[in-house]
Amino acid sequence: MTTPKLLGISGSLRADATNTKLLHEAARLFGPSDFDLLDIRFPLYDGDDEAANGVPQAVQDAAARIAAADAVIISTPEYNKGPSGVIKNALDWISRADGTPWNNKPVAVMSAAAGRAGGERAQMILRSFMVPFRPRILQGPELHLAASSDAFDETGQLTGEMYVKDLTQLMQSLRDMI
Repeated sequence: MTTPKLLGISGSLRADATNTKLLHEAARLFGPSDFDLLDIRFPLYDGDDEAANGVPQAVQDAAARIAAADAVIISTPEYNKGPSGVIKNALDWISRADGTPWNNKPVAVMSAAAGRAGGERAQMILRSFMVPFRPRILQGPELHLAASSDAFDETGQLTGEMYVKDLTQLMQSLRDMI
């Protein structure tokens, strides 16, 4: 069997984002894979801009990378009871790209947030954003990483036993789905 291509999408752009750390931990626990992160620093979606200039090449490239991946893992923070604007903007742009990159794609969704619910609302809303694209979203175990700034050691590894167990199970389910 070839090494699976695993693509990560972080809903946080910060350099030291806990959602990005969580994706790296997910990839580590997934096991051998060709893992890469997708850069979603796209311009704000604007239909007039799209009509005048088309879909940006960065968006077309992102859609092609999603289509080429064996599976996608997405981690979102929770901002004001929902996913980050950057993740919604990326989904909106990618929906305008050629093809149907998400169709039947195995996807694992997770969240990391400062609050005690760990981004549960954001994750629920993100899952609903994905429905029109028809991916195969894993149903569990759900991972809502609470107090995320305290959840990683100095090397970037996840420290909570329960979180490590759930993330390991989620990644095994994703591997099985592929």
